[in-house]
Amino acid sequence: MSNWTATATATEQAEIPVVPSARINSARVLVVGDVMLDRYWFGDVNRISPEAPVPVVRVNKKEDRLGGAANVARNAAALGAQAGLLCVVGHDEPGERIVELLGKSKVAAHLGRDPDLPTTIKLRVLSRQQQLLRVDFEDAPNHEVLLTCLQRFTELLPQHDVILMSDYAKGGLTHVMQMIAEAKRAGKPVLVDPKGDDWDRYRGATLTTPNRAELREVVGQWKSEEDLHERVRKLREELELSALLLTRSEEGMTLFTETQVVHTSAEAREVYDVSGAGDTVIATVATMLGAGVPLVDSIVYANRAAGIVVGKLGTATVDYNELFA
Repeated sequence: MSNWTATATATEQAEIPVVPSARINSARVLVVGDVMLDRYWFGDVNRISPEAPVPVVRVNKKEDRLGGAANVARNAAALGAQAGLLCVVGHDEPGERIVELLGKSKVAAHLGRDPDLPTTIKLRVLSRQQQLLRVDFEDAPNHEVLLTCLQRFTELLPQHDVILMSDYAKGGLTHVMQMIAEAKRAGKPVLVDPKGDDWDRYRGATLTTPNRAELREVVGQWKSEEDLHERVRKLREELELSALLLTRSEEGMTLFTETQVVHTSAEAREVYDVSGAGDTVIATVATMLGAGVPLVDSIVYANRAAGIVVGKLGTATVDYNELFA
């Protein structure tokens, strides 16, 4: 176990005001992107296989959770927002399981169904709370289904306050440039959880939320904090990004805007599992923006939420009472 810290210089963690639940309940967040089913198989290891030097896991428990963009939407809904999800899944058992879990999570599902697409699955095998293996099953959706989703996006846009693009490079955001342009014309803030080194497709977004590795793919390795600030400034100006939030694991988070750089450090917490923490961060920011909270303050709430979720196993959520406890 390690310490995961994340710090608010502008607002002290203990002093952040409670946002009334009615304001959060009024926030309407549309999540668009790549969804997946996170499958967990738990078991005991008591021997090594005679076929190869690998542990044999006797599975005694199975659990399914929403992953990718579905986990982002689930996080927004857990906080109390009106969360919608636009995505593509297959006509298969994992796709039906995603539909079922979305219903239980109170997420409004707007799903394109691709009969030829195997729904993305991340299968994790664990023993004694340690992950031993992950197996991925995935493919890209077909063009016709993606065009249908683009049309559906246009229909859903007026019904939401904040648009959130959750990119896992699985093909679900093929038309992200058109979506961002449409949202901007409609005056809606667009938040992007980016992937890969081609950020031109996110041009004009309100906020991107890369981690350190994702940002390095785009701007290269920085030599100092001043160098980092300069590289981010150039990136923001080149791509017309209003703001960039860099999540820095144990170093916290840094928000870069045209007028300021705000670093947020949080109380230290014992880390159990960091998977899905980025989903919690961007979902919390989107929810708070939808509730009328300024961006700088939204980051502080997101930081607190991330500090809570890393203390849970696997992709998890933070609810309203936990955030404001």
